[in-house]
Amino acid sequence: MEVLNKTGDYEEADAQQGVKKYSSAEILPDSFFSEPVYLDKYFLLAAPEMPFTGGLIEALKEWGFKEVYSAGEPTESYSYFAYLDSTEGTENSTIRDREEIKKAEEFQAELIEYVKNLFNRAAIMEELDFSSVAEKMKGICEFIKENKRFLLMVQRKSLSAQDENYLASHSVKTTVLSVIIGLYLKLPVHRLIELGVAALLHEIGMIKLPAQVYLSNRPLLPQEQRLIMSHPVLGYNILKNFGFPLTVNLAALEHHERENGAGYPRQIASDRISLYAKIIAVTCSYEALSAKRPHKEAKDGYTGIVELLKNEGKMYDETVIRALVFSLSIYPIGLYVLLSNGRKGQVVDVNPENPRFPVVQIFGELTPDGKNKILETSQDGVSIVRPLTREETGLS
Repeated sequence: MEVLNKTGDYEEADAQQGVKKYSSAEILPDSFFSEPVYLDKYFLLAAPEMPFTGGLIEALKEWGFKEVYSAGEPTESYSYFAYLDSTEGTENSTIRDREEIKKAEEFQAELIEYVKNLFNRAAIMEELDFSSVAEKMKGICEFIKENKRFLLMVQRKSLSAQDENYLASHSVKTTVLSVIIGLYLKLPVHRLIELGVAALLHEIGMIKLPAQVYLSNRPLLPQEQRLIMSHPVLGYNILKNFGFPLTVNLAALEHHERENGAGYPRQIASDRISLYAKIIAVTCSYEALSAKRPHKEAKDGYTGIVELLKNEGKMYDETVIRALVFSLSIYPIGLYVLLSNGRKGQVVDVNPENPRFPVVQIFGELTPDGKNKILETSQDGVSIVRPLTREETGLS
């Protein structure tokens, strides 16, 4: 596994033992590895649950990876239902999933209220304490780690940019995504907590601006655009004045900087941008793409992921983008989709081995034992044709 250090370089950690080298061009499409597959021996690429498809092989070629590493062997098949049986036991997984989704919804709603109160106290009472926020974030990180799949499902319920809760909602959803990436990159607990605090408060500079500016449903005037572009500096000063760590303050200051130097407010580039800012730049942008904004309809998660993958002008750190893609899949959890067999469903789990082919729950179909029918999409089998809106699904 690789993690970014302060200078933007990569340092090795958790080296895998007993790995074998495989030529990516010689791996048979749709084979399964019995053990996880790594890039550069240390960067986790895939888990055993899903096929090593031709699409993934092509992606490796495009990324310039000629070899992959695994302690396992390629095999012909893998049973997802056997995996479910081994992890789910005899309980009704459908009922449990509903309970977990409800718990995730309640968690997200409570966290949005918590952020609203933080912003209000900072703006009105001039109170904001790092220690208390960090202690809260410790529990948040633990919840995200244990409930990632369900949190990603409820994240699809986005508020519009005109909603009074929008700023808090955006901050919470960015935080969930940032912590998920931090977990993928295996950040130490104290750094994961700092990252979460930074993501939760990265937009705090907005409290110094008139709400009608950032909630506007009309084109912004030039002076209003300049106001919006001042919020990273405002946020940095707010957090600095409240005694927050420099790492958190810099994340608020730099989350709109870009790898190619085309961001703001300082137009810094690449290794001059702090790690937390690199992560929040990706998660904030992805969440913004997925939310309704003035003069812009919300894009589905698939479109948002594809836009980030294009990385036009090399604006985002490639390792952070990979972490997002392999954590969410190209068709993110919660997305409604049309399948190549004409069925409709919802993405319910990622395919760590190929982000293009996630696990989908089929609407209106049950297994013989009464569970929701789950399908492993693949290149040569049933695949996703396109995303669907909720209205197209026919769900109430």
